[in-house]
Amino acid sequence: MKIAFQMDPITGVDINADSTFRLAEEAQARGHALFYYAPDDLAFEEGRVTAIGQDMQVQRVAGTPAILGEKRKVDLGEFDVVWLRQDPPFDMHYITSTHLLDLLPDSTLVANDPFWVRNYPEKLLVLTFPQLTPPTAIARNIDTIRAFREKHGDIILKPLYGNGGAGVFKLSRDDGNLSSLFELFTGFSREPLIVQKFLPDVSAGDKRVILVDGECVGAINRVPAKGETRSNMHVGGRPEKVELTDRDREICAAIGPLLKEKGQIFVGIDVIGQYLTEINVTSPTGIQELERFDGINVAGKVWEAIEARKG
Repeated sequence: MKIAFQMDPITGVDINADSTFRLAEEAQARGHALFYYAPDDLAFEEGRVTAIGQDMQVQRVAGTPAILGEKRKVDLGEFDVVWLRQDPPFDMHYITSTHLLDLLPDSTLVANDPFWVRNYPEKLLVLTFPQLTPPTAIARNIDTIRAFREKHGDIILKPLYGNGGAGVFKLSRDDGNLSSLFELFTGFSREPLIVQKFLPDVSAGDKRVILVDGECVGAINRVPAKGETRSNMHVGGRPEKVELTDRDREICAAIGPLLKEKGQIFVGIDVIGQYLTEINVTSPTGIQELERFDGINVAGKVWEAIEARKG
């Protein structure tokens, strides 16, 4: 198959951690042809969705993860699969790319399905499953957020469309910084904030469970660095081997059918203790860590799901 990757610069990826690199590596091993382009080089031109990019061969060489060909313009409608893999923030630039990819013909499979990536960003999709999540509010009104904290005590406050642990704050019931943080966030963004009841279980780790086409394939535990409440690996969280619990499987069974139905082929959910906190569909990570801990070919399972959908 002809595979295109819409992603952040390939030259900067960590060959031992990046999930997009691993997906590309597995596709190459299966004989598929790879093409790489940056989100800024996606366009709609007179009825065609095009991209300016380069043919790509990936390699496990630190500092040189890919050999790239000459830049050229392609019609993405001539590709079998297009991967939507750039990192958030989930802003209008990101949303526009999902609209353009929506215009590709049915013969081109976009993973994950851009219509539902747009409608199901990670911190919003969980609202569909209130029985699985900690107490949560989304608001841009400071009185609403204050009332939530008064009811639930310690809280986590974060940008609604952020990623990688950036801008995540833990605030105790009597922390005097709530108003200042609210002013800071709303001063540079028109987006609401998301606030959740703080879960002390995070000290034991924030579990990343990976689902492929709606089925859970395994999990890693991300343990916060000393002095941190955030466990994201982008901010120093340490990955550890962990087994799936009955609660993890219950959560996956509840959300998996919807993910499969909506074309969300590679998804990473976050579980703290007994609670689902996020469903990551935009550019989830964790493939390489899970493969090392569990000795399974997660990327292979992703491609098997894609190849099955392509017939």
